[in-house]
Amino acid sequence: MGRKVAVVADRIGWEERQLIQRADELGLAIEWVNDESLCLGHLDAPSVRNYDALLVRSRSYTRGGLVASLAEASGARTVNTARAIHACENKAALRTVLRTAGVPVPDFRLVLSRRDFEQALAELELPVVLKPVFGGMGKRVTLIRHADTAQSVYDYVEDLGHAFEQACLVEPYLGGTSVRCLVVGHELVGAAEFASGGTDWRNNAALGNDSRAVAHDPDVVKIVDAVTAELGPGIYGVDLFRTADGYVVNEVNHAPGFRAVASATGADVASAIGRYLQELLA
Repeated sequence: MGRKVAVVADRIGWEERQLIQRADELGLAIEWVNDESLCLGHLDAPSVRNYDALLVRSRSYTRGGLVASLAEASGARTVNTARAIHACENKAALRTVLRTAGVPVPDFRLVLSRRDFEQALAELELPVVLKPVFGGMGKRVTLIRHADTAQSVYDYVEDLGHAFEQACLVEPYLGGTSVRCLVVGHELVGAAEFASGGTDWRNNAALGNDSRAVAHDPDVVKIVDAVTAELGPGIYGVDLFRTADGYVVNEVNHAPGFRAVASATGADVASAIGRYLQELLA
C-alpha cells in the first residue's frame, strides 16, 4: 500500500472520485475525509495524524484555509499550503501580492461602500465587472454595461447581511473569453480557453461554457511560472484574461475543478497530481 493521502473536502465531486478510484494506479492510498468531521485544534490533531498528506479540496476557501492552517500547525503536510490557500481566498489580497511581485493583473478598485463604488465608476470606463472579494464559481459576478443601472445593482450589495459579503472589486470588462491553466507542482499540465455560452456573459470552467485546448504558448508558461514562484508549487487553477498588452491573472483557485480542462485537452490531470504527491512524500 502506498502513502496515505486524505482528500479533505465537503463532498466528492468528479475530480475527487477520479483520484480515489485511481489510487492504486497512482501508487497511493487515497480516501475522502469530510472537512466537517476534523474538529482540529488539538496539538496532536488525532483526526489527521495517520495521513502522510492532506489534499485540501474544500469548496469553501474559508474552510480550506482554516483546515490547512490548523493541520500544518499540528505538523501535517497540506497541499496546497495554508499560505497559498489564504492568498487565493481573497481576490484583493491575491492581486496585490501578484502585482507587487511583478505579475500582471487587471486594474481594479476595492469597493467597501457606495462612495467607493461611485468613485470606481468615475475612474474606470464602462463596461465594468462587479465581483465579490470572497467567493468563486462565477457567483454574484455582475456585468455593468450602463451607468443608469449601476446604482440599482449596488442596492443588492448593500442588502447583503455582512461586511464580509459586501466587500467587492470593480474592474474593467475584458471580453468574453478566459484561459484556465491547470498547474500541478510547477508544471502547466493543460490550458483551455472558455467562451461565454448562451445568454450568460460569464466565462469560466465552473459554468461549463464552450471550451477549446490552448496550444503551447510561452507567454502563458511565463505568467504561470511567475504565479507559482510567488505562491509556491501546488495544485492551482490559474485564470487568465488576454489583453492587448498580454495576459493578466484574473484569479487563482486553490482547489480547481479539472474535468473541463481534461476534457478539452486530453491531459491526464489525476496522474499528474499522483506524481506530484509521490514526489512530495518521497
